[in-house]
Amino acid sequence: MFQRLILAASVAAICNIAYAKPEKGVTLDLLGSFDATTEAGSFDDGAAEIIAHDARGQRLFVINSNLGQVDVLDLGNPEAPARLGQLDVAQDMFANGIVPDAGAIGGVNSVAVHAGLVAVAVEHDDKQASGWVAFYSTEGEFVSAVVAGALPDAVTFTHNGNYLLVANEGEPSDDYQVDPEGSITIVDLRNGAETPVVATADFKAFNSSNVPEGVRISSPVAGNTVAQDLEPEFIATSRDSRTAWVTLQENNAIAEVDIPSATVIALYPLGAKDHSLPGQGLDPSNRDDSINIMNWPVSGLYMPDGMTSYTTRGQTYLVTANEGDGREYIFDSTEEDCPDAPYYEYDDGECIYLDEARVKDIVLDDEVFPNAEYLQENEQLGRLKIVATEGHAGDGVYTKLYSYGARSISIWSASGELVWDSGDIIEQQTALADPSNFNSTNDENGSFDDRSDDKGPEPEGVVVGKVRGKQYAFVGLERVGGVMIFDVTTPEDSQYVGYVNNRNFSVEDVEEDVESAVSTVGDLGPEGLVFIPEEDSPTGEPLLVVGNEISGTTTIYRVVAQ
Repeated sequence: MFQRLILAASVAAICNIAYAKPEKGVTLDLLGSFDATTEAGSFDDGAAEIIAHDARGQRLFVINSNLGQVDVLDLGNPEAPARLGQLDVAQDMFANGIVPDAGAIGGVNSVAVHAGLVAVAVEHDDKQASGWVAFYSTEGEFVSAVVAGALPDAVTFTHNGNYLLVANEGEPSDDYQVDPEGSITIVDLRNGAETPVVATADFKAFNSSNVPEGVRISSPVAGNTVAQDLEPEFIATSRDSRTAWVTLQENNAIAEVDIPSATVIALYPLGAKDHSLPGQGLDPSNRDDSINIMNWPVSGLYMPDGMTSYTTRGQTYLVTANEGDGREYIFDSTEEDCPDAPYYEYDDGECIYLDEARVKDIVLDDEVFPNAEYLQENEQLGRLKIVATEGHAGDGVYTKLYSYGARSISIWSASGELVWDSGDIIEQQTALADPSNFNSTNDENGSFDDRSDDKGPEPEGVVVGKVRGKQYAFVGLERVGGVMIFDVTTPEDSQYVGYVNNRNFSVEDVEEDVESAVSTVGDLGPEGLVFIPEEDSPTGEPLLVVGNEISGTTTIYRVVAQ
C-alpha cells in the first residue's frame, strides 16, 4: 500500500506539484462546537448544513434541514456556542399569509446575512413548484417573503447588500416527467426588504441556440429545453456587486449573470481533467485493498458544487470545489410503464433513471483501449463509476471515460478559463495524513477505500479568507471529512498548506454515537463553511465555522498564522 502511494507522490513532485507543507501559512485550532442532533434532530438528517454569520450581534444562523428551521447560535464565546432560538420559517410564513398552511413548506436549504437582514431559501413541498425567500431581522423578526423559482438551493447577498441572489436548481420529478426550468432569482433590496422588487435571470435565450460546446445537456425526456436541463447550484458575486457566477453542477459549467439587468450573459463549459497526466492521478477502485493513486485513461468532469470569488492583483478569480454529481431518479412503476430507453432500468416495482455506469459493465473500444480486459478488472478501473451519457457516439461503445468530479479545487478566471488546479493533492494528502482511513465514507467508520470508486473525498464547500495579507482557500471534504487549506494569494502558483480533520475514526457505531447524549465521533460530512475575518470576529482573531450535515455539529476553529 505505502509503496504505491509514495510512487504516485514522487511522480507529482517531479512535476512541481506542491505536497510539502510551506514554512509559513495558517493552521486551524479547534475552539468549540454546537451539537444540534441530540437536541433536535437525528443522524444524517441535515441538522447543521449552511451557515451565515452576523458580525453585529455575533450570531450564527445555521440551516437545520431536519426540522425545516434555522438555528440561531450565540457566537460571543466561540468555545461554548449556544442556541439562542430558532426561526420557524413554515409557521412564520403561514402566520403572515404567505402560504395557506405550514404544510406547503418543504424545507429550508440556505441562509445568508447582511447588515442586520437574514435571507432564507425555502422550497415548496412540491419540489417542482416555485419556492420562496423569507427575510428576517437578525433579532428573529419576520420581515417579508418573495416567490423564487423551483427548488431554491442557495442564497447570497451582493457585497453592497443591494441585491439578494437565489440559485433555483429546478430538479425534475422522480419520474422525470415534470422538469422546471433552472433560474436565478434576483431580489432588489435598495428600498428595503419590506418592499423588495423581484426579477428572474433565466436561460430561455439558450433554448434555440448559442449553447457553447461542452455544456452538458443530458435530459432523457424528448422535447425538454436547455433551460429545463440547466441546474443552478451555488453563487459567487463580484466585489462591485454587478456580476454573479453560478455553478451548474450536473451541466459541468458556470453561468455569468449581469445582476442589475437580471440577465444570464454567458455559459462557460469547464471541460475535463486528464487523469493520465503526471500529478493528476486518482484512486479508482474500492476493491484493491490499497491506496493506489495513479494515472489512468480517465477524464474527470469538474462538476463543481461550492464556489467563491476573491480579488487579488486587481483581478477577480473563482474558486470551485469539484465534487461531481450524477442524476438518479426513482419512482414506483410497473415494468410496462418503465421507459424502454437508455439509462432506465426496472427493478422490483421501481423504475430507475441513472446516468452512471461502472467501467466493468460497459463496452470499451478495443482500438482506443487495447488493454480493455485488464482495465475492466475490479482492482483496476472496473469499479469506477463513469458518466454513462458521455464518451460514446450513441452506439454504447466508449472511446472516452468521464468520471464524476475532479477530486480537486480549481481556480478560474472571471471568464471561465482554468488558471490552476490542485491535481491529486487532496487524495495524496488525506492518504498521508491517515492512510488507514483513506477515502472513507462519512456515515460509517472502518470504511477504508470505500469512496474510491465513486468521487473520492468529494470536495464540496469552499471559502476564501485573508490572513496577514495572504489569501487562503478552506475546503470541506464531504466524505472523509476535515478541512484542507491552500494558499491562493498567487492564483497560478497556489500551494497546499495543511489539513485538519476533527473526526474520531475509533468510534465503532457512528449512528449510535451521534444520537447519544454526548457524541465522541466529532464532525461528519462538512457542508457549509464561513470565514470570519478578525475585524468581524468576537475574539479579534480570524475564525472558520463549519457545518457538518451528518453529525449535526457546527464547529468553530481559530485560524492561526504560523
